[in-house]
Amino acid sequence: MHSLWIETYDKKYEFPKLNSSLSCDICIIGAGIFGMSCAYYLTKLGFKVIVIEKSEIASKTTGHTTAKITSQHGLFYNYLINNFGTSFARLYLEANEEAIKNIKTIIDNEHISCDFSYQNSFVYTTNPDEVQSIHDEVSAVQSLNFPCKFVTNLGLPFTILGSCMFENQAQFHPLKYVYGLVDIIYNNCKIFTHSTITDIRKSNDNYICYTDDGNVKAKHVILACHYPFLKIPGFYFLKMYQSSSYLIAVDTKKTLFNGMYLTAKSPTLSFRAAHINGKDLLLVGGADHKTGTYCNFEASYGVLEKVAKTYYPNCDVLYRWNTRDCITLDKVPYIGLYSHYMPNLYIGTGFQKWGMTSSNVAANIIVDMICGKENKYAPIFSATRMQPIKNRDEVKNMIVQSTKSVVLDKINPSYLKFDDIALNSGGIVQINGNKVGIFKDSRGQIFAVKPVCTHLGCLLSWNDVDKTWDCPCHGSRFDFRGKNLYDPAIKNLETYQIE
Repeated sequence: MHSLWIETYDKKYEFPKLNSSLSCDICIIGAGIFGMSCAYYLTKLGFKVIVIEKSEIASKTTGHTTAKITSQHGLFYNYLINNFGTSFARLYLEANEEAIKNIKTIIDNEHISCDFSYQNSFVYTTNPDEVQSIHDEVSAVQSLNFPCKFVTNLGLPFTILGSCMFENQAQFHPLKYVYGLVDIIYNNCKIFTHSTITDIRKSNDNYICYTDDGNVKAKHVILACHYPFLKIPGFYFLKMYQSSSYLIAVDTKKTLFNGMYLTAKSPTLSFRAAHINGKDLLLVGGADHKTGTYCNFEASYGVLEKVAKTYYPNCDVLYRWNTRDCITLDKVPYIGLYSHYMPNLYIGTGFQKWGMTSSNVAANIIVDMICGKENKYAPIFSATRMQPIKNRDEVKNMIVQSTKSVVLDKINPSYLKFDDIALNSGGIVQINGNKVGIFKDSRGQIFAVKPVCTHLGCLLSWNDVDKTWDCPCHGSRFDFRGKNLYDPAIKNLETYQIE
């Protein structure tokens, strides 16, 4: 199961692992689109920048996105107006519209070839009960002085009852764009890959970012690592969770429609076309669920393939991939100062499923903060905001799930028996009174781990789609051998030898 974007881009560079002690003005932790956007702007301003990435550039969320560049984030603006007010919603919309323009300006000025194209974006419904919510969203967006339209005639291969249309949105190839940024800053920025930051400590007026083999001293540090691995004093693990979603790319063998499409409400389905290597491919996404809850092929890729085959019976599925998105409890990203107790440490996270625009919004806000400039969008995204969480259902769900995973699941007996685990699958069993995570590969070889997340001790669950151990509390992931794959955990799982 491989990402279309990663599989269709040949990397130009191999970057070293950090193995010495260095210093710079700004250390950026994470080399996805957010981290590299920050690096681009800061090197342009003459700052000495070092980027540290635990894997490969843009190989995680950025490389597994739908790659829609849009300010239309579902039926969102009516929600923002009702919960935060018209002025707040207008600034949110303006910030994301400005991000689209910023990305296009960078592409034009730097001559980045990344398959950028303007597209209209639609949130649609086929359910009569949801038509009014479409009308409400159109009215809400129009009240923000944005030219939104209610449209019923779309290019989709099925009938819709209504949609909310944003004009002049866009899409691109995210890896081509990010590596285009790398091309520009390559000689003015040090980049290290396969280097995991394990701790950040204050040292006089600087921070020291530690890895196992080297460290970086910097006055400013930007956490661009998706989900922050620092637990305190930010306490982001109490106000954010991760959601998994799935994508397939299919050859329909037919002429495809223009535009980008998203269902109004759950179950979520996303559609867009991509022109790759001379071929038009249809991207179908959705089947999202909270990371760490059980999912199999039928409930993930199977759902998407069934949709594709319904409308294009002869289509071929060429690529399958999935991703995790950080979701804040009030649905607005956290951007800015990580904590009032840690000056010059910045964060951008909680982009939901809209990281292409949110990453540029975040980069500009944080660059302005480093430069001492006022950014009019900064207050609405403040990462240290303390207003009451309005989404009480999400708060309750997080507390219940975390309590269950940390406490209850550890004292309740496991009813899964070793022989119940099929080949090429996994599960948790009890051995000598201890819970053990077992994976049996297709040949019957056994891989055993301690199924407890190294972040905050939550009991892990088996992911039968990716053959990984996933944390239901905060979304950390580990492969079946116990190797850490996704933050906020940074340590590998303890492993066992099973005879």
